[in-house]
Amino acid sequence: MKTDACPRVLVFDSGVGGLSVAASVIRHLPGTELVYLADNAGFPYGDQPESVVVERCCRLISDSLAQFPCDVIIVACNTASTVVLPHLRAMTAIPVVGVVPAIKPAAAVTRNGRIGLLATPATVRRPYLDNLVDEFAGHCQVERIGHPDLVRWVEESVSGTDVPRKDLADAVAGFHRAGVDTVVLGCTHYPLLLEALRDVLPDVEFWVDSGDAIARRVAFLLDEQGKSGEASRDNRASEQPVRAALFSGPAPEGVAAFMAALGLSPMAVCANWPAQACPATTAASV
Repeated sequence: MKTDACPRVLVFDSGVGGLSVAASVIRHLPGTELVYLADNAGFPYGDQPESVVVERCCRLISDSLAQFPCDVIIVACNTASTVVLPHLRAMTAIPVVGVVPAIKPAAAVTRNGRIGLLATPATVRRPYLDNLVDEFAGHCQVERIGHPDLVRWVEESVSGTDVPRKDLADAVAGFHRAGVDTVVLGCTHYPLLLEALRDVLPDVEFWVDSGDAIARRVAFLLDEQGKSGEASRDNRASEQPVRAALFSGPAPEGVAAFMAALGLSPMAVCANWPAQACPATTAASV
């Protein structure tokens, strides 16, 4: 584990969706350094057997920690969080934070008791989602949409491809018909679609995701270790809060600029990792 004063957090996802969580962490904890790890060679996880997801996550996270020791691990992927957390916690003493759809806060803010849940098809199918709804939103009408294309549209937007507004409107039309006033963004990719979603669902009053809750949990875990991510970084770290962005496959075209727009300028972007080494001092240019 790291022993220096600046806390470091590993954010793991199958693609770029975890960048929404990383941005929340930096907003809440500007004194924190991040390592972003994306298993985009295995993307999407919803199409993979659970045993494959567990093996890939544990191996890549272990390799990342060997090069970049961290104080907290965030599994910023709903699909991976449902299957991999017990295995990771058995593998390492470093605290591990998962992500689940923000059903509870959505049930607390809705005015008309009608909630839309926007998730991946894999998340919509999982029994744990039924349990969340039963526990926290049993008094609400919950309209679920698990669309297969939204995550792909986010991944493609990194290189500048526009999100197809008509297709997006068609994909979420069920929320309009159900009259929901609150939508849960049940995949970490979806906050990166928020502007487009607001355009096609102008009557939705509340948009709820897990980013802020995860940031608060990370703050608590760092405090337990006697660390604080709230203090301001020095100028160099402030400009580049991500120590390295590691991709198991080719790095997405334009990812450095995309991250910079989220306040996450990386010091290095590393493709086909760990087969190709990632010197932490390499300037991001992808």
